[in-house]
Amino acid sequence: IKPSIHKTNLENLDIARMSIRQIGKLVAQIERESNVEFIHLEMGVPGLPACEIGTAAEKRALDSGVASLYPNIEGIAELKTETAQFAKLFLNIDVAAQNCIPTVGAMQGSFAALIAAARTDAQRPYTLFIDPGFPVNKQQLQIMGLPYRSIDLLNFRDEKLAEQLETMLAAGDICSITYSSPNNPSWLNLSEKELESIGKLADKYDVIVVEDLAYFAMDFRHNYGSVGVPPFQPTVAHYTDNYVLLLSASKIFNYAGQRIGIMLIGNELSKKRFANLKNYFSDDAFFNFVVYGLLYATTSGTSHTAQYALAAMLKAVNAGEYPFVEKLLPYADKAQKIKTIFRKYGFSLVYSDADGSLADGFYFTVSYPGLTSGELLREFLYSGISAVSLSITGSTAEGLRICVSQVRDSQLAELDSRLQLFLQRIK
Repeated sequence: IKPSIHKTNLENLDIARMSIRQIGKLVAQIERESNVEFIHLEMGVPGLPACEIGTAAEKRALDSGVASLYPNIEGIAELKTETAQFAKLFLNIDVAAQNCIPTVGAMQGSFAALIAAARTDAQRPYTLFIDPGFPVNKQQLQIMGLPYRSIDLLNFRDEKLAEQLETMLAAGDICSITYSSPNNPSWLNLSEKELESIGKLADKYDVIVVEDLAYFAMDFRHNYGSVGVPPFQPTVAHYTDNYVLLLSASKIFNYAGQRIGIMLIGNELSKKRFANLKNYFSDDAFFNFVVYGLLYATTSGTSHTAQYALAAMLKAVNAGEYPFVEKLLPYADKAQKIKTIFRKYGFSLVYSDADGSLADGFYFTVSYPGLTSGELLREFLYSGISAVSLSITGSTAEGLRICVSQVRDSQLAELDSRLQLFLQRIK
């Protein structure tokens, strides 16, 4: 691979600190200049067709004329009802339909939840990230001038995680804890024991847990897709009511283009009042501040037709008519094949679960002996492979995030060839 972009141009860039979108833009530039298609492992873009139940429902909504109407900022009734039912059937939690609120993807949901938590108490402005994590969440806080701390799961699991969290919470300046599980970028899954610890600590120190479930039920080692019967998707909501859960249609329904997600606020948390919120809004109730203070001020609601799409998809899932987990299994098969290729060429997994295993799914992380994150990413780019550095995820490890979704089966042999080229380059 000999892209026309000169080698020194790449070497003068701090590519280890580039965001996911910046890497995507850089690779697109190299592809244009070199006329060589990369193996794209950088962007978490769905690699499967969008759920047709959603697209059909959205077309019907458009034909009915809702495009001319502002949606209710709290969400259309059908979506709220189906979300509450979905939460009962697949999470085994009882959340009021009122507290299920559509957002412009989980991205807006996290923005609103994290900022709301940080405004509850002027003496507790810090968000605690259980890392590695989605780097844009930190960016959301940075643009609002809000501080954060983090803890890397690489070093803290099981009892160690609970001990470290308590040590940090005891300082008294943390308002919220946030993480994703399954985890972006590592694909770690927090255990029930770890979730229980987080929930109990949230109650003890009165902090809000923002749990990102964008990859809902995608730990394919367990069947979380059976309607109304265990096993259920693990969640901190089994152990505390101080939660905001974030769901997204992007991955579980391959519906990323319409930017539709939903947040579920714990029934008790939604009613809580925080005097400090009056410094930012006319109402001190958490629910009202999130919906009418933050969501209204940012987008004034979520796409009307996309709400109908998500409502229809959830309704089909709740009725057992659409086995959404089965539809996602190609990701697991692809991950297994790609991991095998990486291991063949001497790569190691950076992160694994507390028991040493790791599910096959959307992401995994790799390292190579003797190379930093930046060095490894640079050599990948020269070999026609794109990925994302762990440096931007809050990780203390050297390595890269690998996303399998955009790799076509027809590209697996080419990936093998380009990793051979990578080895030739570093020798």
